[in-house]
Amino acid sequence: MTATIDAPPATPSRLATAPPRRNRSGMLLGLLAWIVGLLFVAPVLWMVLTSFHNENDAATNPPSLFAPLSLEGYANFFGSTTGASPWPPLLNSVTASVLSTLLVLLLAIPAAYALSIRPVRKWTDVLFFFLSTKMLPVVAGLLPVYLIAQGIGMLDNIWLLVVLYTSMNLPIAVWMMRSFLAEVPGEVLEAASMDGCSLPRTLRTIVIPMVAPGIAATSLICFIFSWNELLFARVLTATVAQTAPVFLTSFVTSQGLFLAKVCAAAVVVSLPVLIAGFAAQDKLVQGLSLGAIK
Repeated sequence: MTATIDAPPATPSRLATAPPRRNRSGMLLGLLAWIVGLLFVAPVLWMVLTSFHNENDAATNPPSLFAPLSLEGYANFFGSTTGASPWPPLLNSVTASVLSTLLVLLLAIPAAYALSIRPVRKWTDVLFFFLSTKMLPVVAGLLPVYLIAQGIGMLDNIWLLVVLYTSMNLPIAVWMMRSFLAEVPGEVLEAASMDGCSLPRTLRTIVIPMVAPGIAATSLICFIFSWNELLFARVLTATVAQTAPVFLTSFVTSQGLFLAKVCAAAVVVSLPVLIAGFAAQDKLVQGLSLGAIK
């Protein structure tokens, strides 16, 4: 008869019982990210909530969180009491933003192609020149632009804003598109050249589909910058070419600041940008990571 020795019960390893330090740091970073995100989103949510209150509840101090909901602010914004329609300024903003974004893409993609895939001589100097145009404060060029627009009879003209927004966003678009186009494999372009593709066909059928996320990200940023621009639109327009941000300033009168109406107007004016961002969300994420260093 042979004796058997029972093995001691297995004790769990210390590494198995204790949570990894990396997981704890990841949870803390995730919690911190949520807190920071809520801090940024909270004012926007409060603006939306205030837009559904009447003026008396919106002006209380401290603010009333559970006040009755009302559409009074939106009715005032759409001119039920004042008679001022917001549609012409909104259409002017759409026209200036969309047309300037299309012109920026039309000019920036060939320029970025020449600076990345087929680099021209002294291309670094060209990039620095584009960047140097953003070093001058916008207000410093306001008076010369105003005098030129007055001399050629372009004041209160939406096409003047289209040209200005195109020139303002073009340097940013060239820099962004260059980083996206630099990721295009050279072998693909060489194969297209060997197959007899011309430069316009190469751009149209090969390069543009490959950098479509980058184009979406660039166009969205240019659209946002054009939509939110106020200084040039405030000085160079009056009534015909008035944009949505300028129309928002008309709600601040000598009678005081009507919070519910201003919040309702801000929500409506912000909707096109939010809709465009959500519609191009997947392309935007891909585009912003396309030119990243791997």
